[in-house]
Amino acid sequence: MIPFLDLKAINAMYRDELVEASTRVIDSGWYITGNELEAFEQEFAAYCGTKHTIGVANGLDALTLTLQAWKELGRLKDGDEVIVPTNTYVASILAISAANLTPILVEPDIKNYNICPVRVRQAISPKTRVILPVHLYGRLADMPAILEIANEYDLLVLEDSAQAHGACVDGRKSGSWGDASGFSFYPGKNLGALGDAGAITTNDDSLAETLRALRNYGSHEKYKNLFRGVNSRLDEIQAAMLRVKLKYLDKELQHRRKAASAYVDGINNNKIILPVNNLTPNSVEFDQNVWHVFTVRCEQRASLQKHLTEHGIQTLIHYPIPPHKQQAYEEMKDKNYPVSELIHEQVLSLPIGPTITSEEVRSVINACNSFGD
Repeated sequence: MIPFLDLKAINAMYRDELVEASTRVIDSGWYITGNELEAFEQEFAAYCGTKHTIGVANGLDALTLTLQAWKELGRLKDGDEVIVPTNTYVASILAISAANLTPILVEPDIKNYNICPVRVRQAISPKTRVILPVHLYGRLADMPAILEIANEYDLLVLEDSAQAHGACVDGRKSGSWGDASGFSFYPGKNLGALGDAGAITTNDDSLAETLRALRNYGSHEKYKNLFRGVNSRLDEIQAAMLRVKLKYLDKELQHRRKAASAYVDGINNNKIILPVNNLTPNSVEFDQNVWHVFTVRCEQRASLQKHLTEHGIQTLIHYPIPPHKQQAYEEMKDKNYPVSELIHEQVLSLPIGPTITSEEVRSVINACNSFGD
């Protein structure tokens, strides 16, 4: 079986360095908010091109705590509206709910699956305070257009960069476009820890200071609590793991682009819609995509997935149920978002990652091309 993503093989490439980093932390005797976290925060901020990185426990906390920090700073209040894509993982919307704000769902552009700026503008109301674009599947949302709208209406922008480590447009990486950005380092991400982990990037000094308190029980100084915070700290072991893997991220991204380019060149089946309607290999836009997943669409998705499984190829669906159809958001069940529903009914993600071989890519291409024969 060709795995969708071989985490064991990925980590095996850096095993000696990961073991050395773990040993360094174990021997230090310091396991929370120590030198490894401080070093990773500096290194990741430099990588993204921001002043600050604030390590937290996971990607959901990264989004939730940022929204909460803006409330503490007086920039948001309960019930304010946050524009968010309908086509996303539910965590993007859970963060809004957790901060007692109101999610306003906006349809994506079918050409790239990311939030549509035209529809963003149409969704703005007197209660709108934040735009939360999600850089889905490894491709940045149209940030120049989104920032133009945000500047016009004086709105905050919170990037959800959980799937877009290293993705860029005009030389600016994900995490450096908005007022802040939330990252996940879940093991399957392009930059993945060996457990749960997350971070926030920002250039805002006051926001960074507030976030560092909120993640630590609301405390800047031990036993003095400025806010009603939480315990959401990126621990030393995971920070050390991420420091090792960050050094190789750009190299891994090039490997993903090579595999994606082969898929685009090689898959030729009119039953399968590729995720690059307006991209071609070697174009600037193609190389800006970090290909967290390579997602195709097919009207006969179940049959295609079965066909690929029979050919020894593991695939995943990102995502089978849109947020507004989840039981957790029953109040949205009667909403009509046809573009997102079409995407969620048809998408299928093919194997891609830093260890996939050219032979495996060729096998996937051949299997896709034989579908329906």
